[in-house]
Amino acid sequence: MLYARGLRFARNDEPVFGPLEFAVEAGEALLVQGDNGAGKTTLLRVLAGLLRADHGEVALQGQPADPARRARAIAYLGHLPGLKADLSALENLDFLCGLHGRRPSQDAAGALATVGLAGYEDALARQLSAGQKKRLSLARLWMSPAPLWLLDEPYANLDLEGIELVNRMVQAHLREGGAALVTTHGAYAAPPVRTRLLVMEKAA
Repeated sequence: MLYARGLRFARNDEPVFGPLEFAVEAGEALLVQGDNGAGKTTLLRVLAGLLRADHGEVALQGQPADPARRARAIAYLGHLPGLKADLSALENLDFLCGLHGRRPSQDAAGALATVGLAGYEDALARQLSAGQKKRLSLARLWMSPAPLWLLDEPYANLDLEGIELVNRMVQAHLREGGAALVTTHGAYAAPPVRTRLLVMEKAA
C-alpha cells in the first residue's frame, strides 16, 4: 500500500527525521511512536504531500506518490479538525465529501450515528466540544473512499469510549483491505490489528 525509502526532512537546515525506510501493506497498521519533537506529525504531513521531503521516495500502491495519486489514496486526520465553524455537522460532511469524495455505501447521517453524533446533525461546528469535533472529523474519515488512512494522534480529546471507536474504525477499515499509519506517544494501546512498529527519535 505504501513504501518509503531514504525519507529525510529538515527544517531551517536542522534535521527533523531520517533517513527512514518503512512499508505498510493492505490489511495492516503501522504504529509510529516517539516523543514530542521526534517528527511524527511532520512525517505524516510529508506522506500526505503537505510538506516536501528533502530526500527519499514514497510509493503508493507500487507507483510514485504524485499529487493526484495522493489525493485518491490518502485520507489525513491531523491535529486540527479541518471544519467550517459556521456550517452544521451535516453541512461540513457534505462539503468535505464534495471535495474528497465518499464511499458509495456511506451517507452523512449514518456516519454521524457511527461516531456517536446522532442528534447533532444540525449543530454548528463551533458549538461542538473538542471531543465532538474530533468525532465529526472521524465521521469524515469513515466516509472517505481512500484506502490509506494517516491518523495523527487520533485518540487525542477522546474519552475511553472514543478510543474504542477509533479502534473499531481502524479494524473495519483494515478488514476491507485498507491500511493505516497511526502516530502515538504510546499512552494508549495500539488498535488490535496486525501492526508494524516505527519508533522515531529526535534527530541528533
